[in-house]
Amino acid sequence: MSSTINLSFRYTERDYGRALRAHYASRLRLRLDIVGVIVLAGIGIYLWQSPSSHRLGVACVGVAALFGLMLIAAFTLIPILAFRREPKFRDDYALTFSPGGIHFRTANIDSQLQWNMYSSALVDAHSYVLYYGTNQFTVIPKRVFQSSEEQQAFDQLLTQKISKVVRRDT
Repeated sequence: MSSTINLSFRYTERDYGRALRAHYASRLRLRLDIVGVIVLAGIGIYLWQSPSSHRLGVACVGVAALFGLMLIAAFTLIPILAFRREPKFRDDYALTFSPGGIHFRTANIDSQLQWNMYSSALVDAHSYVLYYGTNQFTVIPKRVFQSSEEQQAFDQLLTQKISKVVRRDT
């Protein structure tokens, strides 16, 4: 297998949605957040029944509901809207990965990037998310690899060139 990996693809809403959900899941403390919503709602329901704490109970239930809706939106609605409002996701992408760097081409971009631009990577069951900022990333869908050998070569290159690779692909 060559040390150069050529990928050509166009993002789908599903590709980007999955990657954004994986990003959110890696950044949020989802289990703790869900437990917090449930506990706050439970306290609110308990306080709601007391005449002296009724308003506090209503407020607790309201805050729990609002926070719960925010979590649901982050994993359902926001990925769809983010994809649909960004025209660059409708471009054809041609990426060439080699030990010397990354050649990144679209209809509007023709750029040679160094690997050190990427500070970390998240690998999940469907994609590689390469971070170049706190919330800025490039998504490489796993479906675009022509063979398992090509994907393994990319995985090895990624591990060699990016110091922090988090795997959640099991």
